[in-house]
Amino acid sequence: MSTYDKIAWLPLCGGLTGLGLVLSFIVMRRRGLGSGLRVAAWSLLPLAAYLTGAIEMFWKMGAAIGDFAKGFVFSAEVWAGIALAGLAVVLLVVSGPMRRRSVPQGKSPPAAGQAAGKAGALPAATGGAVAARPDPGTPAAPAKARKPSKADDDDDDLGDVADILRRHGIT
Repeated sequence: MSTYDKIAWLPLCGGLTGLGLVLSFIVMRRRGLGSGLRVAAWSLLPLAAYLTGAIEMFWKMGAAIGDFAKGFVFSAEVWAGIALAGLAVVLLVVSGPMRRRSVPQGKSPPAAGQAAGKAGALPAATGGAVAARPDPGTPAAPAKARKPSKADDDDDDLGDVADILRRHGIT
């Protein structure tokens, strides 16, 4: 006979429902009909849980969780698995930046000057703002002034999107 069967559930649930209904009457008198009905609704749940068999289901779920936790806490094998999972996470986190820094085979790492020239403007190490200087080999692109068209007036949001697409060479 399990522990669940040793508890008299009908009197317990009936008593909780009866006590809740008495409290709902008191709440209704003090705070109004809406509050009283809300307490009455909550009061009916213990008896409904007993009649539908939900109490036994929750009991079994609680017992299963308790058995799992008991086996989890007192098992050296489980703690070894947790340690290995932790080590795997640490290795994955550490390997990410290392992969980005690695150089593919057959290629030499770019010189500092070449990397800075290709990357464009980089902030100065002194902390001051430095204007972007293009690579001397590339011609400066002239800024184009664009007149607003009738389509831009009709749909301003899409005009902005079209402008961005044109700047990236997408038409």
